[in-house]
Amino acid sequence: MKILVGYVPTPEGEAALAAAAAEAELRGASVLLLNTSRGDAYIDARYADADELAAAETTLRDRGVEVSIQQAAATGDVAGELLKAAAAEDVVLIVLGLRRRSPVGKLILGSTAQRVLLESPVPVLAVKAPPRD
Repeated sequence: MKILVGYVPTPEGEAALAAAAAEAELRGASVLLLNTSRGDAYIDARYADADELAAAETTLRDRGVEVSIQQAAATGDVAGELLKAAAAEDVVLIVLGLRRRSPVGKLILGSTAQRVLLESPVPVLAVKAPPRD
């Protein structure tokens, strides 16, 4: 049994990682951590570096969760990459972190989370980061 977490090194990504770890512990599942980005910037902070991926891996392994990591090339289609990985890896759950966006931002830019929620063949757990002080 495998859980897919869409991970980016942000508070939302960390919330998704924590939720995926908790679900994996409850279900006795492993976690597939997928990091990708839209590739819309020359330097993209959403594309995790080696240290960030190692820290995420340690977080999961410290909780006794087996993890595999994939980094998809920036194709501009994050939702597509998540859905493709979910199908290829036969996952039972997708975990995503949500960020706050204005209604106009959602309209103009679309929503990766919305597309995954609507098109996923498996349940999707969407989590928000804790409020910032």
